[in-house]
Amino acid sequence: MEKKYETPLLDELEKGPWPSFVKEIKKAAVKSEMAADELGQLEKSYRTKRGYWKHGGIVGVLGYGGGVIGRYSSLPGEFPKVAHFHTVRVNQPSGWFYTTKALREICDVWDKYGSGLTNFHGSTGDIILLGTRTENLEAVFAELSSRGWDLGGSGSAMRTPSCCVGPARCEWANIDTLDITYSLTQGFQDELHRPAFPYKFKIKTAGCAVDCVASIARADVSIIGTWKGDIKIDQGEVKKYAKNGMDINAEIVDMCPTECISYDGKELKINNEDCNRCMHCIAKMTKALKPGDEKGATILLGSKAPIVVGSMMSWVIVPFMKLEPPYTELKDLIRKMLEWWDENGKPRERIGELIERIGMRSFLEYVGLPPVPQMVKEPRRDPFYFWAESDLK
Repeated sequence: MEKKYETPLLDELEKGPWPSFVKEIKKAAVKSEMAADELGQLEKSYRTKRGYWKHGGIVGVLGYGGGVIGRYSSLPGEFPKVAHFHTVRVNQPSGWFYTTKALREICDVWDKYGSGLTNFHGSTGDIILLGTRTENLEAVFAELSSRGWDLGGSGSAMRTPSCCVGPARCEWANIDTLDITYSLTQGFQDELHRPAFPYKFKIKTAGCAVDCVASIARADVSIIGTWKGDIKIDQGEVKKYAKNGMDINAEIVDMCPTECISYDGKELKINNEDCNRCMHCIAKMTKALKPGDEKGATILLGSKAPIVVGSMMSWVIVPFMKLEPPYTELKDLIRKMLEWWDENGKPRERIGELIERIGMRSFLEYVGLPPVPQMVKEPRRDPFYFWAESDLK
């Protein structure tokens, strides 16, 4: 297809050593009129310094309340091929592992019904298929679902759970993040596909405190692998690290956030009672240090990007939970959280914001968690220290 629009401003974004989204849109525009008009409208946005997308609208597929995000051009006469430019979210496999056959399958469907543009992956974790028309949505869904794919969450629903690669290729994983995420996805299908909550609800699972999926900053519920017991030390390997040039005091001891490690030039010692299991020392000395044998997860609650009250980080509500299939304790706790939030939350209020507004006490009493010192979020805010009037009699 011949070049449809001149794009001098977008051309500037192709310069430099970095990958360019403009270059990829131009490649798609060679055979897709939708991608070509998307390029033309984007150039106009850069030239006039305003956007021309109308976000929202009720579009979807039969039986699902989420998974499709409606988007329309406010200039359909000028750019008719992007008059509709809906986004389809596809539920990604745990850990984002694909075969080349699976990727070709998705791309073939999207070349047939959409713009050919994709985004691997969206901030929630889904495969993002960018740009299709309303009349193509059922056909896209039928072709994807007949091949075993499903839509992800969107709107005021549980969003598609996601996780790090976990034990599939990481020796530090303390929990099976892949199996946990698959089990949660299967267990919360209704909550994922039929929006019924005040706002979005995200679950992310990390195999250790390195937290490669940034769950502590991006998820309403963060499930982070940890352990009980002492860190196992191989002093022979510690000596090899020192012999090979590692400055153990500078790189390990001085970097310990709780100052629980000491090294006298011969032996590394850890005061495990003061360790907060941040994983820094283990990640740096992989051959010398390993987590304890009893594995499980810390459950945290409440992180989000800024909408109502600004960015928030998760804080601990369960210091240690043993996680074994079918993860009944975890699922029951999440269901209790959802019930309490659904009952008390305002429109577009995340669960962490609700706790900020009415306090941790109401939450803990409803979900049945005992208050423990690890729940202290910051000095002078003690959610574990409260009593009922009946306790005073």
